[in-house]
Amino acid sequence: MELRHLRYFIAVAEAGSLTVAAEQTLHTAQPSLSRQIRDLEYQVGAGLLTRNARGIELTDAGRVFLEHARMALAQVEAGCVAARRLAEPAKPKLALGFLTGQEMDWLPEVMHILRDELPNIEVTVSSQYSPGLADALMKGTLDLAFLRHEPKRPDLVFKLVVEEPLVVVLPSDHPLASRVCVRPQELEGEIFIGVSNTAPVLRAIVEDYLKRSNLKVVPAHEVDNLSMAISLVASTRGVALLPIYATNFLPWSVVSRPIEGEPPTIGLMAAHHRANTSPLLKFFLSRIDALIERVSKASSAAWV
Repeated sequence: MELRHLRYFIAVAEAGSLTVAAEQTLHTAQPSLSRQIRDLEYQVGAGLLTRNARGIELTDAGRVFLEHARMALAQVEAGCVAARRLAEPAKPKLALGFLTGQEMDWLPEVMHILRDELPNIEVTVSSQYSPGLADALMKGTLDLAFLRHEPKRPDLVFKLVVEEPLVVVLPSDHPLASRVCVRPQELEGEIFIGVSNTAPVLRAIVEDYLKRSNLKVVPAHEVDNLSMAISLVASTRGVALLPIYATNFLPWSVVSRPIEGEPPTIGLMAAHHRANTSPLLKFFLSRIDALIERVSKASSAAWV
């Protein structure tokens, strides 16, 4: 008995027709397929199929044999995969994480560096909230992440990669949208979209800025992410203070304007666990200053 006998039998059983299995699945002649099935039944010692006007049906023996045939092929496939993994040396891996939305600016340049100098590595990428990225670094499931400076993480090493100004995000037909800059005092009386504790660093910066500016602003809504903030700005005709990278995602109905005077800023960090000894991480850290320079120049040009 050969593996092809099992494959042919499974194909016929699933198609319910010798002709369909021969022409559409196995791409062989129907008489040849019939002979293969007869050979299999002879070796099994039992009839596996019955033929009638509607096609074929499995006998009781055929139904039992089908289950074992599928398991046998699955085991063979699993064995092939396992053998290939042992025969081929595993690629070195680097796991990267991004604060959701930041990968738009940073990932292309990161991959440019990695692919140019380390073409035979496996890179995995994930994006999520900043606290979640910090947790992943602590657990060792990420090697490096672009995130906020999360507090109470003494085992993480943070490096500032860019300091982003916050901008006012508002509907494109809002009266303040006609201004070149928005004065902080003009935020009072507006429907203000705040930030929830899923972004504790950004929330603290916004609250501190409102307090320092003596603004009487109480959030009407609190959001978990950029898309929710932008949607609420558009739907409630509200305003929000968001990092300038949010402008990458604004639809036609929402615009951004700088804040008059000295705007609040928020830092984006590249962080890793100090106990991580990955050679790939070490290499990446040796190139991070060049990465920062390239991305920051491009971003600064876009912000002007």
